[in-house]
Amino acid sequence: MSTTTSPPANLAGQKGLKTGALGLFSSVVVGMASTAPAYSLAASLGWIVLGGTVLVGFQAPGIVLLAFVPMFFISLAYKELNSAEPDCGTTFTWAARAFGTRTGWFGGWALIAADIVCMASLAKIAGTYSFTFIGEVFNNPAIAELGNDIIWSTVAGVAWIVLMTWICYRGIEVSAKLQYALLGVEMVILAAFGIVALVRVYSGNGIEGSAIPDWSWFNPFLLPFDTAVAPAILLGLFIYWGWDTAVAINEETKDPKRTPGRAAVISTLLLLVTYLVVTVGTVAFAGVGEGPTGLGNIDNAGDIFAAVGPALFGDTIFGHIMMMLVAAAVLTSAAASTQTTILPTARAALSMGAFKALPASFTKMHPKFQTPTWATWGMGIISIAFYLFLTMISLDLLFACIGAIGLLIAVYYGLTGFASTWYFRKTLFVSARNFFVRGFFPFLGGLMLTAVFVYGLIQFLQPDWLVSEVDGSNVEILGMGAVGVVGLGILILGIILMIIWNIVSPDYFKGKTLDKRVHPANE
Repeated sequence: MSTTTSPPANLAGQKGLKTGALGLFSSVVVGMASTAPAYSLAASLGWIVLGGTVLVGFQAPGIVLLAFVPMFFISLAYKELNSAEPDCGTTFTWAARAFGTRTGWFGGWALIAADIVCMASLAKIAGTYSFTFIGEVFNNPAIAELGNDIIWSTVAGVAWIVLMTWICYRGIEVSAKLQYALLGVEMVILAAFGIVALVRVYSGNGIEGSAIPDWSWFNPFLLPFDTAVAPAILLGLFIYWGWDTAVAINEETKDPKRTPGRAAVISTLLLLVTYLVVTVGTVAFAGVGEGPTGLGNIDNAGDIFAAVGPALFGDTIFGHIMMMLVAAAVLTSAAASTQTTILPTARAALSMGAFKALPASFTKMHPKFQTPTWATWGMGIISIAFYLFLTMISLDLLFACIGAIGLLIAVYYGLTGFASTWYFRKTLFVSARNFFVRGFFPFLGGLMLTAVFVYGLIQFLQPDWLVSEVDGSNVEILGMGAVGVVGLGILILGIILMIIWNIVSPDYFKGKTLDKRVHPANE
């Protein structure tokens, strides 16, 4: 593994990354792939329909639409901050500029921690669906059943992390080209699933519980907020998370001040359209009852494609092929997102290393591939260790960590929204555009995510929030809900590590490595 160490860089574009490697299309592809649309829908849509203590039901499309709002507002913040400083550290760099080095470090920690925790989830899904897909191809249930074996699925999951880490190490262009194929398969199959469902409903070939879509489905405010809307939004935010990878690769794009931000906004809009088509189609065809294929049946919530697909496509050769392709879509979705989760994590660590907020080893670059060597392999290795640790200790703890991702997302996305408003505070009233795009909308997005964080934490700390899949008991830590305790624990760990690093290497926290440049718009 040949490496070279780049000198600490205070300016974007001087870290040794390959500049001008990606265009707008590639950036949009990476941004969308990072959200893992097929996996996100398979794992979350059923739970969105179920909501909290009150069934969301046919208002699920409204929840998907409502969850999009803060995501879109935060994407505007990313776009504007990136235009000021296209640094691959994103939230870490921008929050430090706006609020100081400690806030910046904490934002970078939340970003990296969320990605590492997510890797465990993606690895588990990729490992399980590897066997599901092979079993569908060879029509062999025994192979598919291996996906439920903890040892086999873990081995396959680790193999996926190693493979995707290697691809990320080989260069940004190689990573982007692979994403074309993976995302292409995924989006075609998702579109087919939603469209076939709608065609069957409108042609009168639905099943028991099917319903013609109605405009009221897009109004979530017909439901009580605290018992239905708020719990569903927590899941709704998760399905959009990840588009910021398009901005994390900003130093490697053509026109880095404009392309990444535009890609982030376009990605969120395309995701909205995709999710609405699939959500409306699935809810209309399957209905929200508690029957074998109904989305109101909690047994179907874990994977709505597996629950609804056989009834949608039928028990024919065509149906078998389509279910094989659906399994392929979820597999490629998890695999693609594994790769695109490594990308922003490695680049955030690279930026933190360049500003001496992390050890200098994170700035080591491969002289040929122009990728961060230790930051890439380091994140892959840490992800594998974290995944294996949780798997060996308890699957319940793994699920608790996955649930806590929402809290970490709310922290660093919300912080970015507030950072935009404060960063551009001196020029907000220069024009209406500045006021709304740089100030009001990002601030509103930050407020919404803060509310989500507070509400989510309160709910996650309830002892009965997570129930064990093994024995049905509550998953608790110290008498409180494990999801909330784990989420708080990760954030507290970040504070402890920040204090330790401040003692070991205080230059960053004293502002010595963060230059005092001011964006021309604020001069």
